[in-house]
Amino acid sequence: MVALAQAGRLSLVGNTLCYVRFIDDFPVFPYSNLWTDTVTSGFSDKKVYVVQTNSRIVERCLLMTTDPGDLVFDPTCGSGTTAFVAEKWGRRWITCDTSRVAVTLAKQRLMTSSFDYFELKYPHEGLKGGFIYKTVPHVTLKSIANNRDIDSIFERMHPAIDSALAALNVAFRKHAPTFEFIVREGGRKGTRFDFSEADAGWLEWEVPFDPPLVLAAPLLEAFDAFHAVRQAMQRQMDDSIAAHADQEVLYDQPAIAKNRLRITGPFTVEAVPFPTVKSLDEASGPDEADASIARTGESGRQHQWRDELLKTGIRGKGGQMLKFADLEALPFDGDMANLHAVGHLDSGERVVVSFGPEHAALEQRQVANALNEAGNLFPLPKMIVFCAFTFDPEAAKDIDALKGITALKAQMNTDLLTEDLKKARASNQSFWLMGQPEVEVRTLKDGRYEVEVHGFDYFDTVKGELVSGGKRNIAMWALDTDYDERSLFPRQVFFPMAGKGEGWEKLKKNIRAELDESRLPKFHGTVSLPFEAGDNRKIAVKIVDDRGIESLKVMNLSPLS
Repeated sequence: MVALAQAGRLSLVGNTLCYVRFIDDFPVFPYSNLWTDTVTSGFSDKKVYVVQTNSRIVERCLLMTTDPGDLVFDPTCGSGTTAFVAEKWGRRWITCDTSRVAVTLAKQRLMTSSFDYFELKYPHEGLKGGFIYKTVPHVTLKSIANNRDIDSIFERMHPAIDSALAALNVAFRKHAPTFEFIVREGGRKGTRFDFSEADAGWLEWEVPFDPPLVLAAPLLEAFDAFHAVRQAMQRQMDDSIAAHADQEVLYDQPAIAKNRLRITGPFTVEAVPFPTVKSLDEASGPDEADASIARTGESGRQHQWRDELLKTGIRGKGGQMLKFADLEALPFDGDMANLHAVGHLDSGERVVVSFGPEHAALEQRQVANALNEAGNLFPLPKMIVFCAFTFDPEAAKDIDALKGITALKAQMNTDLLTEDLKKARASNQSFWLMGQPEVEVRTLKDGRYEVEVHGFDYFDTVKGELVSGGKRNIAMWALDTDYDERSLFPRQVFFPMAGKGEGWEKLKKNIRAELDESRLPKFHGTVSLPFEAGDNRKIAVKIVDDRGIESLKVMNLSPLS
């Protein structure tokens, strides 16, 4: 470890890459008193995780080893300090952890943080161009020794110092002849003398910077005059030394834009299956595979989801539950590739289930194929349930528009992707019933458009039909006035359920944004501001209800007349 530290000044201490200081060839590691005193004293973060590392330590390591735009990987996420520091300093990051608590803490920390906006050196290149950093002269003995200006400054200005020193000694011999002085510097260090003798006096380097006692006005004037000419020469020498020294870049002091503030950029949270190890007998598998479980890989995961769905059901609005009396896997063949289970509800209705992929959104093609496959079953199902972690906007739109069969969307909890987070109990909230957004588009007299959100249509498990949920359940909704079918760009954001001091008012406080307070009430309602149609002539409305469930409604605007 010491050899590595001496070679590169870096070392792996615990699970953290740390800077190692050397004093008399002895390594001082970061957790010593020296490191703590110089780096963390007075700047310690309030811990939210048991092994949370101080951000100043991670900053030091990150700034020494990476440039803006580099990728930083932390395999032990903890409270997300590495990701937080990387985001602050313009680095990309990946972090992971086996604990759901750690990932949740890191996600919350990143989403609620704000950072200084650093000025880009080359704005058109983005982060790769780096930041504008503060620079200071890097003064070395070599740069001073090779500076010829110092000698010329000394020859030009030192005679004035000699004259001021002579005047100072004359003033003391005249006005304070018995003043006793102890020499603090130079060859006479420790000796005492006074000004009673004719040739007694200070040498240049013996004159103290502060008056030794209360002096008469003539003495103070001579004292100040000496230091004035001496400091004038020193300033010119310092300026010359700084001008001839190389400039050193302070990579921990980028220029900060005073009128801007950053928040964490887009990031995703992914989960991977819990690893399991099978014995040799189990791994070999049966000699003959059952047709109902012939699918491997993804199908194994779908069988687990089917078992969880049968056990827990689907949680609806207001504590309602959609329970299954039975649910069996469908055999995999060319005719049944998009339907994965068939069964009956407690009410006796026949239902089929289609699961979305593990690490992607459920797409429009799967919806169309699943509907065709459902039409080939006998007897025909009364309901089709699409279960997915995320829904493609076009797929969600097609599910909401299906006629002749009750089509429902169920949001799957990401805990289903990690085996150790799924508890063996029927009270798990693994599947949530998603509502269908009810949105109205109106054309105004001036040719612009206006959107009103009426709420969600929820499936009532008692009535067996869709019922209106009303506007009171909308926590937030966003409007993209020119949807390009690839990504949602919220041009208007509303918080209908926000109380006093919440919503936009809270955002204004957090990001120090200047908002037109006269318009804030409009952004707490369910009617959009008037807008003009974009080039795509298509809008997207994203609604988040009071349970945190998201739904997307994509609508075409009326054609040009």
